[in-house]
Amino acid sequence: MSADAGAISLDPYFDLIRDTEPAPMIGRVSRVVGLLVESAGPQARIGEVCELRRRGGTPVPGEIVGFREGRLLSVPLGDTAGICPGDRLVARGGVLSIPAGEALLGRVIDGLGHPIDGKGPVRVRDRMPLRPAAVNPLSRDPIVEPIGTGVRAIDGLLTCGRGQRVGLFGGSGVGKSTLLGMMARGTEADVVVLALVGERGREVRSFLEHDLGPQGLSRAVVVVSTSDSPPLIRLRAAYGATAIAEYFRGQGKNVLLMMDSVTRLAMAQREVGLAAGEPPTAKGYPPSVFALLPSLLERAGNLRGSGSITAIYSVLVEGDDTNEPIADAVRGILDGHIVLSRDLAARNHYPAIDILASISRTMPQVTGAEHRGKAGEVREWMATLRDSDDLVSVGAYVRGSNRRIDTALDRREAVSAFLCQSADTSGGLADAIAALRSL
Repeated sequence: MSADAGAISLDPYFDLIRDTEPAPMIGRVSRVVGLLVESAGPQARIGEVCELRRRGGTPVPGEIVGFREGRLLSVPLGDTAGICPGDRLVARGGVLSIPAGEALLGRVIDGLGHPIDGKGPVRVRDRMPLRPAAVNPLSRDPIVEPIGTGVRAIDGLLTCGRGQRVGLFGGSGVGKSTLLGMMARGTEADVVVLALVGERGREVRSFLEHDLGPQGLSRAVVVVSTSDSPPLIRLRAAYGATAIAEYFRGQGKNVLLMMDSVTRLAMAQREVGLAAGEPPTAKGYPPSVFALLPSLLERAGNLRGSGSITAIYSVLVEGDDTNEPIADAVRGILDGHIVLSRDLAARNHYPAIDILASISRTMPQVTGAEHRGKAGEVREWMATLRDSDDLVSVGAYVRGSNRRIDTALDRREAVSAFLCQSADTSGGLADAIAALRSL
């Protein structure tokens, strides 16, 4: 018998050692205030995973969020009901992570990475950290290629680049979810990762079946955290979706990451920050909210020698005010913004995109001179129509008085037909450019 034949493989033992949890550090609960659990010990770091062991109940996972006067502050990822003074708080020494792999495609998971679609467990070997180190800006590739979204108005007049980050701004009920579903079905990306953060529970299934549909879901990973979830779960849904998108980017794929919505993500962080004792600043948002936004949104984009993450972040603006604190902060971070108009939605003009209020900052780098010229000409017509709308509507304008107004009026119906698109139709980037040229 050869020496190799008699050798014993140590791989199972290495796997056992890797999966074994270290000796736990244990503290004792001293007080619970709202979302926050205060404890005497254990020795742990901010961001570390912990476990709250209630008497007579199942353990509740949590996260260390701060310290105060020698006490450890943590937020459980579940209900605080049933917690008693003296309950044990166990620090596990690990960092927050989420499972990632090809088996996630076509699946719906919660903020903890557990499947909720009734299709059985998700069997993947890899895990991605929820809060990795910041990306070196010099390792990013420039945005030089366009990516089609399947929406004519965006592809023709607000062309997005592969690796761009765009904000979708609008009030409630103007068609944000429908537009996201259109882009998920019509995009040219290889993989779609969708985070529904703080969504109403009754709308999740409706979105999956009608807005996203089987076509969109087949190449998508959907991370869901409804509005009745604890704030840390809502935060984890956003971080988890971004981590999953980073995994597929590392596999060389072009990923479309969509998050609905950043506003509800900021509200979840506001709950955690205020519970931890942070002072409220702009409209009650603590400083940690404005630190969270760039740290999360900057993770999308292109990486040298890797794939890309093109990101669409919806922003729910309060009272249609696009200058409220969260909308203003997000707009300053992203590479463009698409504004949805309630006035257009009231006229049954869908998607209700206000072209003149929207911009893609990378469009000049990803389009040709002819495309930009045609898009600029259409924007000029639309601006002329807006400026002369009062004169035309009251009958005070006489044809022939202004050549620019006459041209804009002649093109008005054709431009409106170009911008309107039913939710169940989509086309490629080349189709949108051809339709724009025909105007």
